[in-house]
Amino acid sequence: MARYDPGRIGHDPEAFDAFYREHVELIQRFVARRVNDPHRAADLTAEIFLAAIESANAFDPARGNPTAWLYGIARVVVSGDYRRAAREERANARFAGRELLDDDDLARSRDRLDAAAQQRALHEAMAALPEGERAVLELVALDDLSLADAADVLGIRPVTARVRLHRARRRLREVLPEAAAPDPDLPAATTTPMEAR
Repeated sequence: MARYDPGRIGHDPEAFDAFYREHVELIQRFVARRVNDPHRAADLTAEIFLAAIESANAFDPARGNPTAWLYGIARVVVSGDYRRAAREERANARFAGRELLDDDDLARSRDRLDAAAQQRALHEAMAALPEGERAVLELVALDDLSLADAADVLGIRPVTARVRLHRARRRLREVLPEAAAPDPDLPAATTTPMEAR
């Protein structure tokens, strides 16, 4: 049971302090799984809590627990950051010049690209999933949320979350059979070593 009313964090410093202390590590891990720049991760974490303060009066305990509500806010903030970064990257690419690479630089670059090929393929396959399916898969497989908590975060019914998760995993198996996440509807013997994590 929470030691505070999340609806009060916008105007009660003690409630916010308790809320922040309880959730900051969860949110830092959530952001770290999606962002590799520590400064950007810190900025996003702060933005998530600011957004929670601004929308505290909209918190409804009947629609889910405070953690699921905060994860929902975090998804919106991080998605907005991705879109903003993509726009900036496209704009900067128009003006950026190409650096000359020598043979050693090219060889090292090829080695790095080859080593990361499977991860890129998995990320590309996940990016190609419909938003609803990808969101459930990320929350369950990357963030270790239960299916019920993922449903709360997304504001959908648990049965809808289960169907979306099943479809996402099926699509990934079709594209990348060696990297697909396990499906709880399949017997354990059908999962590969890579799937069993």
